[in-house]
Amino acid sequence: MISIYTIKPAFQNLLRPIAYGLHSRGVTANQVTLAALLLSLAVGSVIWLWPTPLTFLLLPPVLLLRMALNALDGMLAREFQGPTPLGALLNELGDVVADMGLYLPLLLLPGLSAAAIVAFVLLALLSEFCGVLGVQIGASRRYDGPMGKSDRALLLGGIALLLGFGVSSGFWLHALLWIANGLLVLTCYNRLYGALQESKACP
Repeated sequence: MISIYTIKPAFQNLLRPIAYGLHSRGVTANQVTLAALLLSLAVGSVIWLWPTPLTFLLLPPVLLLRMALNALDGMLAREFQGPTPLGALLNELGDVVADMGLYLPLLLLPGLSAAAIVAFVLLALLSEFCGVLGVQIGASRRYDGPMGKSDRALLLGGIALLLGFGVSSGFWLHALLWIANGLLVLTCYNRLYGALQESKACP
């Protein structure tokens, strides 16, 4: 299933010089993971406290920076420092907490269905849980799309950009969010199905 996750290797290649620089300065993967989490919570708090078009314009660059930090922590762990159990826990927990911190402030948009936003956040969390469940049955951690973490960031970043430049929320946004929720349900299915198929193929 098509997902922005498929371009991750190319994105990592662009960031590799930065990863080398961070490693040479003693920055650890866990520090980068925590930085991404704290950044997400800080910006989410700003938007929650001051839900204005200007603050919604913070979302696109922050989501892009968070994607870069998420790629960098993985590269530091795999290529330089070695993965650790604490790092794995921080990575999974940090992603879902950061999602909640960045996306729940959309509840403050006037005229927008709270149910659509809450469903989006809950289904995003469920999709990540479904990805982790693959490990429980002997498969890999699943990242199947079509609405993975990077896809959600692109969608919400685009929405925030439109809202920040004065486009009013309305039916288009309701419809878009519910379509995204449907794609999240499909993502959950694809991850569970992929994990089952992978576990059957394992000796």
